[in-house]
Amino acid sequence: MNPQAYTRKQMGDACEMLVAAEMTLAGIPAMKMPDNWPCYDVIAQPKDGGPPQRISVKARTFKRGGETFVDYWGKDQFDWLAIVLLPGADQPTRRTFIVPRGVADARTPVRKTKEANDHYWRLDRVADVLPEFEDNYCLSMTGRNSK
Repeated sequence: MNPQAYTRKQMGDACEMLVAAEMTLAGIPAMKMPDNWPCYDVIAQPKDGGPPQRISVKARTFKRGGETFVDYWGKDQFDWLAIVLLPGADQPTRRTFIVPRGVADARTPVRKTKEANDHYWRLDRVADVLPEFEDNYCLSMTGRNSK
């Protein structure tokens, strides 16, 4: 896929719609929030009738190396973090990880900044740190492969 074929905004919007569509097809109705909605990008309604779940979507083209990150602000309010890694470098397919906020906070390093704590992962380490949450469109708190 040619990264010059679309803008960063178009890539982000497409990945937000992708996450909402995959969740809906997995039985969790979801929709993309309007542009510039604060703190999260997708809202989803769990099967059990619990409260709606707020999902922050972060999309990146996959690269290797220590200078490529996916991150979020500690002050942002959301319930789930969806990381969409688009094909690039030696990763030929798209990969999506949907992680409960508590797990994301616990498994990521934190950088102190002026605004808030910045939580981050290197792109080439996401699959190693969060393997059980790949394709977790059903919003399992323990990951898609749990019983």
